[in-house]
Amino acid sequence: MTKVSELMTRDVKTLRPQDTIATAAKLMADHDVGAIPVCDGDTLLAMVTDRDIVVRGVALGLDGQTTPLSTVMSKDLSTVDEHADVSEVFQEMSARQIRRMPVINGQKKLVGIVSLGDLAVKDRADDSAVADSLRDISQP
Repeated sequence: MTKVSELMTRDVKTLRPQDTIATAAKLMADHDVGAIPVCDGDTLLAMVTDRDIVVRGVALGLDGQTTPLSTVMSKDLSTVDEHADVSEVFQEMSARQIRRMPVINGQKKLVGIVSLGDLAVKDRADDSAVADSLRDISQP
């Protein structure tokens, strides 16, 4: 069985809770990503997504240059252990309707991120699992 550590992205850019919404948006644009882990050192605290920025920041008229990420970041996280089987990730993504998950080690430190795209491109063992997960994630 394929382990998450075999498919995850390891060199993950992170931000701190005190960084601003504008800093997060620029980092997302520079790296063509829609979510960035928010950490204290290598301890994962939250995630901030492009949707968080728009719905919890821009839509409310918050100033992106001064508003800290702690105001808009998502603290209710699903994580996966780096040694978990890929099937566990599919199940969790489907159940929570999410497309990416932070990967942690045994000490609960951030070591990577795995996305549905990583699973679709790199794990060719079970295309039906990818399709099923995408269908479940996309349900209203």
